[in-house]
Amino acid sequence: MFVVFLLVLVGLNIWMTQRVLDAGPTLDHKGLLVAAIWLVPLMGVLMVRSHLRNRAPLIDSEMPPPPPAEPAPATVAPAGHSALALDTCLRDANGWPVFDWGVVGDWLAGFSDEAQRERARVECQRAWLMHLRDALGPYATLHETDDAFVLSTLDPGMAKATSDFVARSSHRIAKVLGPLAAPRTGHKSILVVFDDEADYYPYTAAYDASEGESAFSGGMFIDAGCPHFVTCRADLSRIEPVIVHELTHAALSHLKLPLWLDEGIAVNTEHRLTGMQRSEHTPQQMHRLHQGFWGEAEIQQFWSGESFRRPDDGNKLSYDLARIIVEQLGKDWAAFSDFVVRAERSDAGAEAARYTMDIDLGALVCALLERAPSDAWSPRMASGQPRPATAFDHQMTST
Repeated sequence: MFVVFLLVLVGLNIWMTQRVLDAGPTLDHKGLLVAAIWLVPLMGVLMVRSHLRNRAPLIDSEMPPPPPAEPAPATVAPAGHSALALDTCLRDANGWPVFDWGVVGDWLAGFSDEAQRERARVECQRAWLMHLRDALGPYATLHETDDAFVLSTLDPGMAKATSDFVARSSHRIAKVLGPLAAPRTGHKSILVVFDDEADYYPYTAAYDASEGESAFSGGMFIDAGCPHFVTCRADLSRIEPVIVHELTHAALSHLKLPLWLDEGIAVNTEHRLTGMQRSEHTPQQMHRLHQGFWGEAEIQQFWSGESFRRPDDGNKLSYDLARIIVEQLGKDWAAFSDFVVRAERSDAGAEAARYTMDIDLGALVCALLERAPSDAWSPRMASGQPRPATAFDHQMTST
């Protein structure tokens, strides 16, 4: 009997290993999955099988497209109000349809009733997303709930799970941030999931006014007329930290924070709510990398926000330094909350830190890096203002 059981177990392991190897390039961490199959008898097979079933596969080119969707509208016409002709606000940006939300805002200003105005705003968002859906191709669908829009090529079950996660995350973020978070006013969160970087980067470039080479971005919150966040397609477990990170930006966007502070809060909230803090380096190695990278010029890039856009190690080190600073300052939550509310982009929050916590930000960084204090490390913003906060890049923790 034992021999039969052993043969069945080996057969299951071989079968599941072959499934992992045949899964193609869209499946991450194949080596770890195969190791789990053989190192954890039976349970490993069950865990990997569940992972494969829940994974969002890339579209099969031979798969028939979904049934025809409702056509994208040419107008938005709420009852009892003049219609908005979408050709007056629809623009082309790198091949993608975007709205001129200034035109939309002028039209919405004509509503005297706040509730009607909000319903009309959602109708405009829905109309824009339907045009964007058509541009994404025949497999794209727009999934809508009371709390969120999810535009993607995800299968219906995955799209629903993603929208449910968006709703739960929004409420959890509001609890974590407390009064720092913008109050929810009935607006729907909007998530656009692109299939690959070939679509993602041209779209985000339409909202990114910066020049030159951009750092790797796994997700972005875009606060330009219609706040929404975008990411590349992945299975839900990889999308989760991106969603939490970008929703945190959305919750804080009304404060117009310095970039380092905004990112530091977002990374810490992401880690707290998703538990994902994977890194290719140990904390000791990261500390040595920080010590070797930051100098007087580099730290001024950090305060201005420029270092977050570097295509080298300065990118990930900027996010990590922001995380560390916020983690330290946040230990006194009452004082930290006061600091966040008062922080100004124009001086990277320097005056607010001195006023609320009697801390010099430059001296704090010097202490963290175990170097002698220097006035040259304090924010000096006269020669370089932070870039406009229309988009916030996110270095994914899983890459």
